[in-house]
Amino acid sequence: MFKRRTVLGLAAAASMAMVFAGPASAQSDSGSKSDGSSGGKGLMTIIVNDPSNPYWKTEGDVAAQAAKDLGYSVNVGAHKGDTNTESRLIDTAITNNSKAIILDPANADGSVGAVKKAVQANIPVILVNAEINQEGIAKAQLVSNNAQGAALGAQQWVQMAGDKGNFVELTGAPSDNNAATRSNGYNTVLSQYPDLKKVGSQVANWDRTQGHDKMQGMLQANPNIMGVISGNDEMALGAIAALKEANKLKGVTVGGFDGSPAAIDALKSGELAYTVLQPVAVFSKKAVQEADSLIRTGKTGADTEKQLFNCILVTQDMADQFVAPFTLKSMQ
Repeated sequence: MFKRRTVLGLAAAASMAMVFAGPASAQSDSGSKSDGSSGGKGLMTIIVNDPSNPYWKTEGDVAAQAAKDLGYSVNVGAHKGDTNTESRLIDTAITNNSKAIILDPANADGSVGAVKKAVQANIPVILVNAEINQEGIAKAQLVSNNAQGAALGAQQWVQMAGDKGNFVELTGAPSDNNAATRSNGYNTVLSQYPDLKKVGSQVANWDRTQGHDKMQGMLQANPNIMGVISGNDEMALGAIAALKEANKLKGVTVGGFDGSPAAIDALKSGELAYTVLQPVAVFSKKAVQEADSLIRTGKTGADTEKQLFNCILVTQDMADQFVAPFTLKSMQ
């Protein structure tokens, strides 16, 4: 996984020149559903994780609309983190003679076989959001710069929470390399402050309900925490709900990661301290453009297989700058 440290100011300087394509009408589910476009160029299959999470829904919507705009018909499916479902969706894409597959892999190791299966059927695969632990199979892997984003978030968290006291962490699914990268990025920054003590850490699998429940347990064991740092917004919002139920949100700094619409609302209300925007609307569209280039020319047009997209720190004073989900005015 990509790991490098940056200073806080780099996020605002990250240039996002690609234009957001508005959401498609297709709805993702655990199967595969046709978008209904005429698609003169053929079929493009898009497979996301779980569209009940607004991040993954935006990923699928943006990619589907970008493919339609380029003249493809679209099937959108969701594996919900299950590699068996993912494998079946790949089989469907092969049966349907897809021209390309845009895939958010279910598992860094477990998805390798599914990608290989598509490639052996002469269908190129472009990965988005998450990586697999083998290079040279997918034609491209487009992901957020999670190490950079985690450093931004941790630096902001210290600025708002202070440099002493007890805190807890909520982490994402262990099967997703992004979870470890963000956690490592947080710890790299926070370990520089000896008076900050991490007294609890729980896996909540990117899920709001699990974030709530795991936060309840950590609060019982550590009632006097001063902060929560979270691997994504959904877990952070679950933690906020648990803190409110325990009448402990006041004085506790909660930081998120994603830039979801619900997180922006929590920023506006002051319940969430900040979020780190992942440019999912940018790289989802870019993945489709690279797939189209690959189909037409045999090349993606990118210099490398793995491509990093810098994250952007979002604080309360930036909350009104959103023009679409996961899209700031400065990104247009």
